[in-house]
Amino acid sequence: MDFLLLGLAQLADPSLFLIMCFGAILGVVVGAIPGAGAAVTISILLPSTFGMEPLYGMTLLLGVYCGSAYGSAIPAVLLNTPGSPVAVLTAQEAKPFAERGEARRAMSLAYSSSFVGGVLAVLALMLLTKPLALIAQNFGSAEFAMLAVAALVLVVIGHAGQRIEAIAALSFGFFLATIGIETAFATQRYTFGQGWLLQGIPLVPLVIGLFAMSEALVQLTGQGKQSQPAKLTGQFFTGFVEVLRYPRTLFGSSIVGILIGIMPGVGEFLAQQVNYVWAKKLSPEGHLFGKGAPEGIIVSEATNNAVPPAALIPMLALGIPGEELTAMMLAVFLVHNVIPGPDLFLNRPEFVAGLYWTMLVMNLVIIVFLMAATNIIARAATVDRRYLGIVILTLSLIGTYASNYNFSDVGLAMVFGLLGFVLRAHNWPLTPILLGLVMEPIVESRLRQALGGSNGDFTIFLSRPISAVITAALLLLILMTLRKHFFSRNA
Repeated sequence: MDFLLLGLAQLADPSLFLIMCFGAILGVVVGAIPGAGAAVTISILLPSTFGMEPLYGMTLLLGVYCGSAYGSAIPAVLLNTPGSPVAVLTAQEAKPFAERGEARRAMSLAYSSSFVGGVLAVLALMLLTKPLALIAQNFGSAEFAMLAVAALVLVVIGHAGQRIEAIAALSFGFFLATIGIETAFATQRYTFGQGWLLQGIPLVPLVIGLFAMSEALVQLTGQGKQSQPAKLTGQFFTGFVEVLRYPRTLFGSSIVGILIGIMPGVGEFLAQQVNYVWAKKLSPEGHLFGKGAPEGIIVSEATNNAVPPAALIPMLALGIPGEELTAMMLAVFLVHNVIPGPDLFLNRPEFVAGLYWTMLVMNLVIIVFLMAATNIIARAATVDRRYLGIVILTLSLIGTYASNYNFSDVGLAMVFGLLGFVLRAHNWPLTPILLGLVMEPIVESRLRQALGGSNGDFTIFLSRPISAVITAALLLLILMTLRKHFFSRNA
């Protein structure tokens, strides 16, 4: 209880509350603009958070992260265009609502489902993270090494249909992380005599280039202005009551979203598909799915908003980011020498508890803002994409230079922006590159420590019980995935 009271005291800080509100509202707005989204906005904001207190910086980024999950439903309902890729199911189910003149009903279903999913996920974050961190205090280097390897394997498996591309992207990210001075023996790796590479590839230029600049190029080469949105007709508060008619779908989707969100590299897509398939099978209204079923919107939005807080559980408890946004947030920790993992709860309990409360209150701020300002935000969905591209590109260049006041960083960001643009054009995933860059130092250091303690004996990963269980589960998962892949090819 004292631990949570520490966080409540943090929330009493007016500056923190204002930053939380700003981040949440900004997240809703960018979530409502197709092509903007959380990844682009967080990558642009990332350099500015380095000068803030850690809790302030994380609160700002988490506000964007959570708010965008709500806001993406607005263009999905009104334009039949998902504000983010994970809102595809919402767009599919909401289209018939808009055609029937019930756009407000669809919107309120989406908002209320998002709120329940988000709040339940924050409660899970509050209940599960500290016990997991206490368990992780008993882990050694072998256990952390296998957890990191398992996270990378899950990243690849989570990219169903693109696993070869995911492996290639992950390997490229690993390679980028090896550039610079190798810490154990102070030797140079892949610097080719270039002084500016001695410190390695900076995270900020890569993040801004891959996610923000590449998106700006996509928008600049796009089709221009969006179509006019559907009219916001119907009863707005209908969905807030109607959602309670489907408790199994609402709470079941939220719980499954939380459980899958905890697993690194899996994310909203798999959680959505699992929930959607089972909800359709179990619902007496399953025949309506895809034709404007209220449960379809509930499944999509409850899942989307349950995953982001759940994805923070492995990062806070184990220091292992699960997807691109938590990997970006990890940079805020490292800049301030706040190391996520089991010791975080001993060294900075007020910081962790503060995050809990800000995320909980954040959901209330977002839902109140949406009820008051949906009509205004809906206009943002029709912004000309070329103007959006220019704004993103300009802010990206400014943010990259401001992060280190170094023109070489700007050049790197532009290179990664072109690379990201080409990869997007060929439908290659970008997330594994970032995760490879972030995870390589963790994997390398933990493997080195484990093997150093065993004089190079690889059986250490099998001789320790927890490490052996993780290794066995990982091998079983790989074999099952390969078996399913070969059977589907021969079918």
